[in-house]
Amino acid sequence: MPDIQNTKKLPACPVETTLTLISDKWKVLILRDLLTGTKRFGELKKSIGQVSQKVLTAQLRQMEESGLVNRKVYAEVPPKVEYSLTDLGHSLKPIMDAMWTWGEHYQHSQEQN
Repeated sequence: MPDIQNTKKLPACPVETTLTLISDKWKVLILRDLLTGTKRFGELKKSIGQVSQKVLTAQLRQMEESGLVNRKVYAEVPPKVEYSLTDLGHSLKPIMDAMWTWGEHYQHSQEQN
């Protein structure tokens, strides 16, 4: 697992550290989609939606550098690249579950208004 402290200074606050790693909308959606298993780049792009190829590539690289995502390249033509969560990435599942639950409750409360 990469030592993210060597690449940049992390905030003193643990909440801020977590936000630093997953604060982007696309990163959260990448986590959501990879929690269900390994995906190819095209599958991720399609399931996430309006993200550009450039932005998705940059987000995946950042997540790989942070130790959240594994990238596996197969020596094929055309190249096949798969992404999966590392154990560290999978450890964010309770946070993602809490966000899902909160979002459901919020949506339900708005339907009743």
